[in-house]
Amino acid sequence: MSAVITQINAASRQLLLLLVMLCGFGAACAQPNAQPHAVAPRGPLAEDEKANIAVFKNVSPSVVNITTLANQRNLFSLDVFQVPKGTGSGFIWDESGLIVTNFHVIQGASVARVTLFDQSEWNAKLVGAFPDRDLAVLRIDAPREKLKAISIGSSRDLVVGQRVYAIGNPFGLDQTLTVGIISALNREMQSVNQRAIRGVIQTDAAINPGNSGGPLLDSAGRLIGINTAIFSPSGASAGIGFAIPVDEINRIVPRLIRDGKITRPGFGIQVASPQVHAALRLPKGVAIVGVTTRSPAEAAGMTPYRRGANGEIVAGDIIVAMDNKLITNLDEFLDVLERHNPGETITVTVIRAGTTLELPVKLGPAE
Repeated sequence: MSAVITQINAASRQLLLLLVMLCGFGAACAQPNAQPHAVAPRGPLAEDEKANIAVFKNVSPSVVNITTLANQRNLFSLDVFQVPKGTGSGFIWDESGLIVTNFHVIQGASVARVTLFDQSEWNAKLVGAFPDRDLAVLRIDAPREKLKAISIGSSRDLVVGQRVYAIGNPFGLDQTLTVGIISALNREMQSVNQRAIRGVIQTDAAINPGNSGGPLLDSAGRLIGINTAIFSPSGASAGIGFAIPVDEINRIVPRLIRDGKITRPGFGIQVASPQVHAALRLPKGVAIVGVTTRSPAEAAGMTPYRRGANGEIVAGDIIVAMDNKLITNLDEFLDVLERHNPGETITVTVIRAGTTLELPVKLGPAE
């Protein structure tokens, strides 16, 4: 008899355990009067939230998504077809359909398509590009009412710590907003052709692949830079992003629209390589090793380094400044030269046999 009772008690415990488990999953203990929780009042948005929303609402119609295609040849039929190459961002420069982006976004592409805020797609034509500053201008034939030009700001008065916004299409996810601050100013980075880009803005606003070419904005929603690169071992945002400053964009883009490229005015010199410069133990600057006949440099009386009759090195001119801007290498020399036009006269400071001279140089036609 006791064995039977023990079995009944064991069965009861198992049934009770089963009921408890079922109640835990809500299957056997339903509450017919259960109601949704009351929604707590949220209250007004914080002022910084309102600012974020306002910037995104005002600027996002000026931001575009850029998709590129590349030609590829079938190895068997030799037919040419197009395959997706990449995505990036850009922004509307004006209502005529001009779009500004990074050069590396469209580099190597055979076709570029621009998607506007209303999700309409437009084939783009290349207007001009300047790889040295990683900038390119496209044009789309969209109606003016679809094109809202971005508001242009200034980068010369930026300060570390001020709030910034990035809008773009990271990983192909369109119209994404990230917020951060300016972490540092006057950084330097390399362009796609290894030219130095100076004055770069560093930000901790999240920038990922696909953000390239999109705008960096100040708290007033003005363009202050174009998001260009990140520093990240993993390839994703690590809180260190870089943007080309808007003052540089505003200087270059009009020239790309007008001429399709940036051309340097003629100067007429050949310069020593870094290896030769170091071997001769010359001071920092640009050492002249050749002067072109009938060039602006020859007209200004510039003298190159050369071999003497007995094979000795005869000292020539070393350019150390242009328009009072210090010149320490060829990249800085080209940077100053690009900021001038043919026919302008600039003051070039040279060291000649230990003596500092200032020479006026009238720049020649574009090279």
